[in-house]
Amino acid sequence: MKRTKWRGAPRLPRSRWWLSALVSLLTLCGLASHAQRIATQPADASRIGLLSPRAPQGYAGSSACAACHVPEAAAWRHSHHAIAQAAATPGTVRGDFNGARISFKGSTGRFYRNGDAYIVETEGADGKPANFPVSYSFGFAPLQQYLVTFPDGRLQVLPWAWDTRPAAAGGQRWFHLYQNQPIPASDPLHWTGRMQNWNFMCAECHTTGLRKRYDAARNSYDTIFAEVSVGCESCHGPGAAHVAWARNGRDPHTPRQGFATQAARRPPADWTPNPATGSPAHGVARPAGDEVEVCAQCHSRRSEFREGWLPGQPLTDTHLPTFLDAGLFEDDGQMKDEVFNDQSFKQSLMYARGVVCSDCHDPHAGGLRIEAGAPAASVCAQCHQSARFATPAHTGHAAGPGAPDCLSCHMPARTYMVVDRRHDHSFRIPRPDISVRAGTPNACNDCHTGKSAAWAATAVEGWHGPIRHGNQTWTQALHQARAGDPASGDLLIALANNPAVPAIARATVITELQHFPAPAEAAAVTAALQDPDPLVRVAALQAQADEPLDARWQRARALLSDPIAAVRIEAASLLADQPAAALPQADATRLAAAWSEYEAAQRLNADRPEGRANLGLFLTRRGRTQDAEAEFRAGLRLDAKAVPLYVDLADLYRIENRESDAAATLRTAIAQVPDAAAPHHALGLSLIRQKNYTAALEELRHATILAPDEPRYAYVYAVALRALQGK
Repeated sequence: MKRTKWRGAPRLPRSRWWLSALVSLLTLCGLASHAQRIATQPADASRIGLLSPRAPQGYAGSSACAACHVPEAAAWRHSHHAIAQAAATPGTVRGDFNGARISFKGSTGRFYRNGDAYIVETEGADGKPANFPVSYSFGFAPLQQYLVTFPDGRLQVLPWAWDTRPAAAGGQRWFHLYQNQPIPASDPLHWTGRMQNWNFMCAECHTTGLRKRYDAARNSYDTIFAEVSVGCESCHGPGAAHVAWARNGRDPHTPRQGFATQAARRPPADWTPNPATGSPAHGVARPAGDEVEVCAQCHSRRSEFREGWLPGQPLTDTHLPTFLDAGLFEDDGQMKDEVFNDQSFKQSLMYARGVVCSDCHDPHAGGLRIEAGAPAASVCAQCHQSARFATPAHTGHAAGPGAPDCLSCHMPARTYMVVDRRHDHSFRIPRPDISVRAGTPNACNDCHTGKSAAWAATAVEGWHGPIRHGNQTWTQALHQARAGDPASGDLLIALANNPAVPAIARATVITELQHFPAPAEAAAVTAALQDPDPLVRVAALQAQADEPLDARWQRARALLSDPIAAVRIEAASLLADQPAAALPQADATRLAAAWSEYEAAQRLNADRPEGRANLGLFLTRRGRTQDAEAEFRAGLRLDAKAVPLYVDLADLYRIENRESDAAATLRTAIAQVPDAAAPHHALGLSLIRQKNYTAALEELRHATILAPDEPRYAYVYAVALRALQGK
């Protein structure tokens, strides 16, 4: 996992993105990646699928499904899902615990057995070596990690992973997950820190029926789950009532055979290739809450704001997916950081045509739908004529060993977690010509590393002519916008107003449009409030943050009762400062309900300083300043180096005319994190308000030195220099 920035506006009363950095954090725990790799069944397979003694109500466990669903259960038991997490036993632990040792960038590890217990000796939270019993294995291939349970209910992910690949491929070794930087005990990324906490970071997607159960008063967890693996009920929902239905006569009148909900089924699809193109001629309508949303609950970069997702629900009813943010995706939408496929797939023409995950992947075994021993790219031949595409006329390469296939050109791969190679699922046409203009990667130069993008673009033009194609049409607009080019406005508006552009891209475009205020941009953003896709509506609400309250209320009031929870919560955040007393009763009721929903979302993530900061800002705008101060202070108890919390707390004190408290808070922040620019900048402003101009200028100057790429700091310092001359 890479270090992430705390997202959100630095000052009140600007609206902050309501899940802040939470969306960006979930990168530690790598999901099973290459689905064509089928796991070897563990020795203690009889333990797979058992219902936990502390399972939430309504669950039955995957073992209860096997009696009726024999082929599916047999396929699942050999999948990576079935052993995504397991109790540490000889049948599940793959690493060398026979006294192996490793050292890396000042950190050391020793791995040994003590009877049936697996022990890792490494540095603890105090930086001193200690012995930690392993509770669970975590993942299966191409790497396996290990979890340690602490007395307060935290499970933490050790920094050492076992490379499960064959020795001939470089595997069968211990390695440290952070190859480019030392991670001392004081670092939030240290394995004992909050950025490596299983309860928040990983558990939802490596178990079934998780309930985090964080106790804020005790700062502890009592996390429970139905099954210590990704079982049948992760995708099909709690199944106890269905099992009872099956055992008690299978009443045909029972709705959904006992299940509370079911994923929407796609209409029958015809993927027969068109002889003229070699690809299917038609698509199929995609119902809301379909199978893709089932997979997206884990195979997406997102954050949870409400527990208890059920099949058939849109993901945005319980989670907020990220946009194609610059730190996570390239300007053309290719994956950059670890993003888990969903946002990539939703950019693709295949998604637009109605393709679902199980068209390519067996949903139970996890492998590709290919014959045993066949190359992975043969899965594409289900719908695309090999005779047309697997030819030099199409690929530009002679057939034979080493020649590119569908995956290498249309699903370029990146490696995460040191050894885990994953394919981009946006199914894009290679565009080295875009690489020339925007600096994005392309599949051609992934192989031809010694050649330039211009060379590759010329070669592609020689094969396919001067006209370039592709479903991802937003690269230039995003590239220019992120460079601050005002000319990007017209490009962004055209994309935002084009319903043929994938919704994930339109939402991203709208987040960029807010940086170019003008009537035309505002009209496009306002129109997006009515978009059919909830993620676009969320983006449009966020883009209203700087508008006057009257405008925000008129535009967003209807979305307080939107059918999608993520939209309602974003509307609640946007309208936190709306006085409710003068509203008609119906409006006041809807506003209060949305406010409560927002607060509950943040309470779910009260174990994170980001959640505390979001709630503190929300309560400040509501006028509940004492409650807000309590939230900010609670967040700082979770992380004494959380710079944004100090800045937010100081701003609260400014609102209350407590300038001396604001300055003291910011000085504490500077003592904790001396190289952070934001506290220096905020302290400079506080000192100006206190008429201590000499000290203020020094703080403002220091902020520009620490953050030379932050234009606001430089602008404020320049204005202050001019305004304070002679004072």
